[in-house]
Amino acid sequence: MKKVQGIALITVMLIVALAAIIATHLLANVRLELKKSSNIEFNQQAYWYAMGAESFAIRALSSTFEQESEKTTLKQAWAQGETTYPVDLGEITGEITDLQSCFNLNSLRVVENENAPLEKKSSARQAFEALVLALEIDYVDQFEAEYLADALVDWLDDNSTLVSSGGAEDSDYAAKTHAYLAANQYLASVNELRVIEHFTPVIINELKPFVCVLPTTNLHKININTISPEQPELLQALLSISKGEAEQILSSRKTEGFDKIEDFYNMAEVSRLNLKDEQKQQFTVDSEFFKLKTTAMFNDSYFYLNSIMQVVNNNQINVIGRTIGRE
Repeated sequence: MKKVQGIALITVMLIVALAAIIATHLLANVRLELKKSSNIEFNQQAYWYAMGAESFAIRALSSTFEQESEKTTLKQAWAQGETTYPVDLGEITGEITDLQSCFNLNSLRVVENENAPLEKKSSARQAFEALVLALEIDYVDQFEAEYLADALVDWLDDNSTLVSSGGAEDSDYAAKTHAYLAANQYLASVNELRVIEHFTPVIINELKPFVCVLPTTNLHKININTISPEQPELLQALLSISKGEAEQILSSRKTEGFDKIEDFYNMAEVSRLNLKDEQKQQFTVDSEFFKLKTTAMFNDSYFYLNSIMQVVNNNQINVIGRTIGRE
């Protein structure tokens, strides 16, 4: 009888233990689901904070161009640099940059019906090769700079023909361990350089501060008013001059910038260069494309948004692209 009672007691204890384990597991699942729900809610709120920042940036740019549409300068309200605003249970950090103060990688895309013969290097390609050399990247010489340009042109063009021996097309990428094909279209992000032949992490990291991507256009127009004084290498490449000469030109630029592009060409330091027409066509004093980089935080939940904006009809701002996540 006692033996039966002992077995019954053990059975009850096992049932209680099993019930406790199941209850603990269920409670953990409930807590996890609640945490997931909270994270989704917090992230959604951070998303709306980021979208609010985008709307604010659109108004700021629109207001700027309503007042001054003839030129774009670093003195205008949009060019405040990175700014942080406190909000309920979080903060928003945003920065607007001019996408025509950097070199547009998509400008190397060859358009078959352009007037210039295809065997001649475009001004954009020449500037890209010069920029690579101006950055003085270890183990990158003129030969390697040309290979980088070749590979980028092949990635962008709409055919499968090698531009030269330094290029790379579908057959080259398909032969890799993890095979893929050339995009044969415009870059959507600077990060795409990671999968293009010859572009190493070292080269990409050196290039990143000086290059950008304008979606769906091979526009090659750099705003002389918004080139950073800390990036003389960009002007050095565009004008085929020394770094010291580029620094002198940028230091001589007035805070309010040039009213007309002719004012830039008439500078003593520039006029003596006797620039060719194709060199002059690389510059402008007003910008059409901007980028807003936003980091929104709500209850320790972060949302990263990058918005590409285009100015049309002087003060109408259109968002033409968005990417989510850190760059």
